Amino acid sequence: MTPSTHRASVTLADESTGRRVIDALSEAFFDDSAALSTFERPDRRWDVTVYFADAPDQAHLRELVGQAVGRDVAAAMTFDTVEAKDWVKASLEDLVPVPAGRFVVHGQHDRTRIPSNKIGIEIEAALAFGTGHHGTTRGCLLLLDHVLKAYQPRRVLDLGTGTGVLAIAAAKAMHAKVLASDIDPLSVRVAEENAGLNGAGHLVDVISATGFAAPQFAADGPFDLVLANILANPLRQLAGPMTRHLAASGQVILSGLLTHQAPAVIAAYRARGLVPLRHVRIEGWSSLLLRSRS
Repeated sequence: MTPSTHRASVTLADESTGRRVIDALSEAFFDDSAALSTFERPDRRWDVTVYFADAPDQAHLRELVGQAVGRDVAAAMTFDTVEAKDWVKASLEDLVPVPAGRFVVHGQHDRTRIPSNKIGIEIEAALAFGTGHHGTTRGCLLLLDHVLKAYQPRRVLDLGTGTGVLAIAAAKAMHAKVLASDIDPLSVRVAEENAGLNGAGHLVDVISATGFAAPQFAADGPFDLVLANILANPLRQLAGPMTRHLAASGQVILSGLLTHQAPAVIAAYRARGLVPLRHVRIEGWSSLLLRSRS
């Protein structure tokens, strides 16, 4: 039987209500059990979509949305399933190469069109979310490009790797080993496959772990650079363990947060001794670069 992705969708009147719904859903599904997508229509309305590997509790989702923006909106939520094979094929047909500094993220259909002076990262959607076309991924790649212009970190971690795009980018740019982790075993498998596809299988070590709860973090750390493109709430919760695994003067690139969520994330890391260096904003999403003072 072809596996299906379960989808819940709701349309909001404006950005303000859209963000309230995103905040509520991000809080409820901070453990990566769901993936959120947003789209702003030309008429300023927001479409918010949540994808699940397993069928969600529809009543619970309606309750979350109802508490955030009202029961009338929650009642208009729609639920359906998307066959994984059809979804991937359809999504890839419209993808175009995404440039970000020295990097270009692309699908197989654009493999021969990448300039020789760019680092191509071939990523197919498969069953893990993240093809490089989201503003958070592009923001992270732009910040990674900025960091690598100044120095080459010796120990790099991609926390919550998803498809592996950030780990692959770092490994190919530095020709060095990178540790990547994800809570989802499916994402681990996809990231490993993508690393091999990009000729970086020998450089990217992908493990399954929740947060920093694996001995390999201590064995491979402390890290000079940590990349974490996840969500605002888990980023705040991971501020303590992340800084404990960070080398002196180490840097972190954080994303997966809406621009209005950035101050709270920055505050959590300031409290742990990190200082913000750069803030990239793309399509309402923020990517942050911070450095340890010690």
